[in-house]
Amino acid sequence: MRHYTQLTEHQRYQIYALMKAGHNQTETAAVVGIDKSTICREIRRNRGLRGYRPKQAQRLMLARRAGSHQPRLPVALWRRVAIWLRQEWSPEQISDWLRRREGIRLSHEWIYPYLLRDKAEGGDLHRHLRCRKQRKKRYGSYQRRGQLVNQVSIDERPAIVDRNVRVGDWEVDTVIGKGQQRALLTLTERKSKYTLIAHLKKRTATAVQQAMLRLLKPLRRWVHTVTADNGKEFALHEQIARALKAGFFFTHPYAAWERGLNEYTNGLIRQYFPKGMDFSTITQAQIIKVMN
Repeated sequence: MRHYTQLTEHQRYQIYALMKAGHNQTETAAVVGIDKSTICREIRRNRGLRGYRPKQAQRLMLARRAGSHQPRLPVALWRRVAIWLRQEWSPEQISDWLRRREGIRLSHEWIYPYLLRDKAEGGDLHRHLRCRKQRKKRYGSYQRRGQLVNQVSIDERPAIVDRNVRVGDWEVDTVIGKGQQRALLTLTERKSKYTLIAHLKKRTATAVQQAMLRLLKPLRRWVHTVTADNGKEFALHEQIARALKAGFFFTHPYAAWERGLNEYTNGLIRQYFPKGMDFSTITQAQIIKVMN
């Protein structure tokens, strides 16, 4: 496997000469001995008004290298980041807010190492992360134990759902409370990330059906498909599909990533309703606050 290394000035002159001679990027990459994606990236980053020129490209690269050693963000900004983290903003939310409101580009991938450094120094910022659990891959075969009647596999779901180009494709699951008694029904719309939560006094198929219809019927115009796991609480899927005039599909067993947005959202909801919590104490006002 090839590893990326920065181009030398000699290689830049080679690229320029080969392209002037009419060679395409694939042919140029083969002669220079680099990947064609490197050629594409080099031309995109270092071309000027008069096209790609090796001397100018080398100068632009050196300027970027010199600037990369300067402190990128002021200490005052990191203090603000710490305040937002303690207010339970996620690194992604902070990054997006700064970009939209102040034009500051601070990737969430820069914030996580900042959290780790704070933790190593005895800080508590990591305790305010919205999702702190370690994710483990579950291995298993695709066996259908206790298969629900007339399930429609996710393999038959329209391909447009995977493209995320329309509003109306939902993922559903339950978040279980202490003692496997009460639960929360969570619905997440794939494109908009819009999330709905309902409190279930019992995790039965009837309770799930009633809650889903109560939440989704007012939005029936924006309900095309629903995707669930193989839990028995979704046994009344045919009635739900008919009432909503939507397709109802099931993931493969042990394949939580097939409804990954809802799984991720449940991890965020667990910040407010953690494992071991008695869900009988949850109020509707709390649920609305968490949804918002």
